[in-house]
Amino acid sequence: MFNFSAIILPLTVSIVIIYGLYHKVDIYDVFLEGAKESFSFIMTMFPSMLAMVLGVNIFLKSGVVSFVFEFLDPLFKILSFPIEVLPLAFIRPISGSSALAILSSILKEHGPDSFLGRLASVMQGSTDTTFYILTLYYGSVGIKKIKYSLVAGLGADLAGIIGSLWITSFFFG
Repeated sequence: MFNFSAIILPLTVSIVIIYGLYHKVDIYDVFLEGAKESFSFIMTMFPSMLAMVLGVNIFLKSGVVSFVFEFLDPLFKILSFPIEVLPLAFIRPISGSSALAILSSILKEHGPDSFLGRLASVMQGSTDTTFYILTLYYGSVGIKKIKYSLVAGLGADLAGIIGSLWITSFFFG
């Protein structure tokens, strides 16, 4: 069986090089110029990324998450929202890698074919890393006023969480 995915990157690079040679472009100089531009772009993004990573780590290590879960536990029991996926719902807008670790833990503990495994999987796919996106994209172009984008992003995440509970309950509950 031919594995196209193993050759896609070398094939793309080869096509770019052949195209550049055909059009008599100094490929090496253009590559160096692009590398210089990317370095300045990375230096522009770095402060925003550092602030986001620092903020996420402080938030996760401070114990605030555990306090919030204990405080909201009675409310989520009334709403019939499984408390086991609550960490995923709270962490997903903040950190994609932490959310993936939580999803993996839920799948190991409850199994991928369980209701909780399916709910967590649908929730992971229905939400996004809102804070990361705003930090990366807005920070890289210098946008400081993110209030409305943040509200819209977190509203979309909430809709994804509620929708994933409803859809999973409808199809698998």
